[in-house]
Amino acid sequence: MTETTTGTPRPAGEVREIRIFDTTLRDGEQSPGCSMNLMEKLEVAQALADLKVDIIEAGFPIASPGDFEAVREIARVVRGPVICGLARCRPEDIDRAWEAVRYAERPRIHVFLATSPIHREHKLKMTKEQIVERAVEGVRRALGYCPNVEFSPEDATRTEIDFLCQVVEAVIDAGATTVNIPDTVGYATPRQMFELISNLRNRVPNIDKAVISVHCHNDLGLAVANSLASIEAGAGQVECTINGLGERAGNCALEEVVMALRTRHDYYRAYTNIHTQRLVPTSRLVSGITGMVVQRNKAIVGQNAFAHEAGIHQDGILKERTTYEIMRPEDVGFTTTQLVLGKHSGRAALADRARALGYRLTGDQLNAIFEEFKILADKKKEIYDADIAALIEQEIAQVPDRWTFEAYRVSTGSGQTPQVWLRLRRGDQLQETELHGGDGPIDAVFLAIEKLTRLSVVCKDFRVHSVTLGKDAQAEVTVEVEYQDQIYRGRGLSTDSVEASARAFLNAINRILALANGSKTKRTPSPAAEQKQPPSDNVSSSGPSKSS
Repeated sequence: MTETTTGTPRPAGEVREIRIFDTTLRDGEQSPGCSMNLMEKLEVAQALADLKVDIIEAGFPIASPGDFEAVREIARVVRGPVICGLARCRPEDIDRAWEAVRYAERPRIHVFLATSPIHREHKLKMTKEQIVERAVEGVRRALGYCPNVEFSPEDATRTEIDFLCQVVEAVIDAGATTVNIPDTVGYATPRQMFELISNLRNRVPNIDKAVISVHCHNDLGLAVANSLASIEAGAGQVECTINGLGERAGNCALEEVVMALRTRHDYYRAYTNIHTQRLVPTSRLVSGITGMVVQRNKAIVGQNAFAHEAGIHQDGILKERTTYEIMRPEDVGFTTTQLVLGKHSGRAALADRARALGYRLTGDQLNAIFEEFKILADKKKEIYDADIAALIEQEIAQVPDRWTFEAYRVSTGSGQTPQVWLRLRRGDQLQETELHGGDGPIDAVFLAIEKLTRLSVVCKDFRVHSVTLGKDAQAEVTVEVEYQDQIYRGRGLSTDSVEASARAFLNAINRILALANGSKTKRTPSPAAEQKQPPSDNVSSSGPSKSS
């Protein structure tokens, strides 16, 4: 056994490198409610670079001005991975993609065109000959800009094998360096994917001139299995997302396919360049930014992934970890030490623990997190890694605060209408309000925030969970609010669940106001929707709203 520079095992003997193509920022962001602003996309892109993914698909540049700007900024700032932009086989798409990725250290244009009978007949209204012609034209146009071009025959797994071979051969002849085979609707099975990739390798005469990639959706829960079957058949690239995000049921989960290859290197004889110790921090970052909570029993990165409750399992683990663990928790980024810091710990200790958890903090970020840490340490007897990670993720996903939470007081009971007093800070000014109304204390606080900020929204989702164990655990609240047909997400932390709710709601309000005051944020793939602007923070919004 040998090691890569990032610590990923490479089996001795003849092995293959599998490229990891991450599409969290493109396909993953298409999950309902998972849109990210520019700052958040840059944060995730840098985390993916630190994770050592080979290719980052940064977005679909022609979809909206926000998407274009995000891809362009990632191309300018992020170094290491190939930066890829998606485009349909249309001249305007390809030109726009190149404008966005041209500043990348290593740019790639990814063009796609549907090939299955159902898409040809009902969506494109094109013949097979027209499909081949347009695919070749798209690849050639992209090659006029950069030598790294990927082509995807959309809905490949429902395309006739003879025609699929014809298209693949034609685009490779045209110069495509990667040919991606998408299971667009998650229809395939592992045996089918194995046979499909095997057929392409055996029947396409120029297949050795391009890397075979796969992009599997999870509609039947088979995305990872289908991707691994494809690798077994000879695929050299897997398209995947952090936490399996993506349209509908999502995509192949990056952390699962990477650790399957690492753990079963004896079987697959393949390796990746992924720095696996950053899987958990990256998963947490993406979960925090998107608001998509990772289920506790999620493979690899879930809280219970290395938890053992059954007595016989605990006994075996104490005697020999490999009795019930096929991976080490530290290999994916979980730390072996849970209780780490207390109220007397300093900045250096906090910075060291943040590095151990896989986070890179600027001086300003460390100072802000340290202040929150000291406040938390006065409230809690024991500070756990999860507490620190939650504070860090809240800070690095922060937006400029027009309003900040100061204090609240609420009086209520069964059958009583709540009475709430609320104080917020806006710049150097403190502003207070009192309100009698609402359906419970949280709704009353939300209404009071709306009254002070003069912004009415509709609360679409509200979630609260405990960050760690114990009666003094931090509550982490995530809210989604709707304003002018757009969804904004907020997040708040506190040992007081009502205060955490207030902070989360106010965070969402600040996101709306940040967009109004010039923060360039992508919220929808519709260019028309981009033109809708929320009010500035000195304009009152009218209309009824039910906050909770």
